Amino acid sequence: MEIIKVGILGVVGVLIAIQFKSQKPEYSIYIGIGVCILIFCYALQYLSNVAAQLQILQRYMETGQEYLTALLKIVGITYICEFSAGICKDAGYQSVASQIEVLGKLTVMFAGLPILFAMIEQMEGFWR
Repeated sequence: MEIIKVGILGVVGVLIAIQFKSQKPEYSIYIGIGVCILIFCYALQYLSNVAAQLQILQRYMETGQEYLTALLKIVGITYICEFSAGICKDAGYQSVASQIEVLGKLTVMFAGLPILFAMIEQMEGFWR
C-alpha cells in the first residue's frame, strides 16, 4: 500500500509541475525536484528496515560479509546516480545526466571488482 502513496505523490507532483511549465518553467523544475526529494526521504525510512534485515542475514553468514557490504554499496551508488541523473534530465541537462550515469557505471564496476577477484581465486583453488 505504501507504493501506492508514493505513486500518487509522484503523479500529483508531475501534474502540478505541468501546470506551471508554460507560465513559470523554473517553478516546474523546483516542484519536480521537491517531489523527488520527498520520495527520496520516504525511501530513506525504508533503508533502516533493510539494514536491520541485512544485519540478521550477516549473523547467519560465516564468511562473505564483504560481499554483502559491496552489494549495499552498489545499490546505494545506483540509487544516487539514478536520482541525480533524473533531476538533471528534468532540468534539461541531458549531457550532465549522461556523465553522472557513466560515472555511476564505472563506480559500480570498481565496487564489484573485489567480488570478481574472490571468484577467480576460488576457481583457481578448485582447479588445483
